Amino acid sequence: MSNLLKAITNLVNNPVVEITDYYSGRNRANSVGSALEVYIKDIFANTVSETNEQNCLTKYEEVFSYLGNQNNPPDMILKGGDAIEVKKIQSGGSALALNSSFPKSKLYADSPMITAACRNCEEWESKDIIYAVGYTSDNAVNWLWLVYGDCYAAEQEVYNRIKSTMSEGIRTIPNVEFTETKELGKVKKVDPLGITDLRIRGMWHIDNPNKVFSYIDTTTDCNFKLRVLMKKDKYLSFPENDRSVIENNDSINVSNIRIKNPNNPANLMDAVFIQFTID
Repeated sequence: MSNLLKAITNLVNNPVVEITDYYSGRNRANSVGSALEVYIKDIFANTVSETNEQNCLTKYEEVFSYLGNQNNPPDMILKGGDAIEVKKIQSGGSALALNSSFPKSKLYADSPMITAACRNCEEWESKDIIYAVGYTSDNAVNWLWLVYGDCYAAEQEVYNRIKSTMSEGIRTIPNVEFTETKELGKVKKVDPLGITDLRIRGMWHIDNPNKVFSYIDTTTDCNFKLRVLMKKDKYLSFPENDRSVIENNDSINVSNIRIKNPNNPANLMDAVFIQFTID
């Protein structure tokens, strides 16, 4: 079964910085955004160096229980494992555009924002979620963060409170017809003729992890950097052999740190920070 530590090892063994050229040459991606998503799939499936597309698809079937689309999170789910959401930014200071889906500390099967295919891909109630965030140029990936949602986002109640309060407020508008929606609201027949509708959508953004966690990583001058962050208990839940491979690799730095709790920054959480850099 694949996991994040195996993916780190696969990336370190097959670091692909010029991802657009690499994948367009194999007819597997035609833009830096799609190339980044393919690369994330490949490091988890250990298919970075695989040239046969049929072999890649077969391996994907073995590793993933779900591969999604751009409109509904997540982008992929590991069989019996974590969910993964891939995000690309082209400015080091840019926030991530999450559109109508608020940030997630975990992914829940009862979320109205996921598809039926995702909900039914296997038996599950909740999954840890990894945000795979790449800062890219037109052709290359400059840095990649793999950070677990519970290190990055608050519990869902924080965001649901805002969403619910706004939805309830919209419904107090008199003399308009509302319909059920996954968005903040949908108003039917706004005008006297009853021919105008209004969709009210949330557009969520969150600062990118390179900015959020600048207090633990100050590296700026390098060709490529990989940064991985998770709670310590999550790290210890991985098989001992996978941890040993990471810890005994001289190219990888593993450190125990303490980070701000997304639900209460006054409390610090024990975490593990993994670094790989190409100068």
